[in-house]
Amino acid sequence: MNTHEEKINLLSEMIEFSVIDGRLHEREYQFVWIVAQELGIDKDEFNDLFHQELPTKVAKTEFERIQQFYRLALLMHCDGVLHQKEEEAIRQIAINTGLNPSATNRVLKLMKASPNAMISAETLLGYFQEQHN
Repeated sequence: MNTHEEKINLLSEMIEFSVIDGRLHEREYQFVWIVAQELGIDKDEFNDLFHQELPTKVAKTEFERIQQFYRLALLMHCDGVLHQKEEEAIRQIAINTGLNPSATNRVLKLMKASPNAMISAETLLGYFQEQHN
């Protein structure tokens, strides 16, 4: 992620997704704040993002789209409650960004079965790379 604009777009998409169930859970806020800190975004600018509507831009590379899908999937799980709206939205986001629906469904199923919703990078990328063979 190179530009400040790309970082803000990423965070905006995560914020939009975090409130899709009608409320912002504290764990979701903390998760997105950790990502913001890793991206070098200060607290004031981060908090301002909750009051803005920015157009979402699709990541350029497939790898970036997979990363964003996984971040959103982790965000979906971090409050401990899986809402139907979240599951529908993440599937639609994956389709809209051109990710393989079969791979996204497999990843989501594996994350749901995992005690901490995390899967290895190799497994994640492996599911998406299978479509290339």
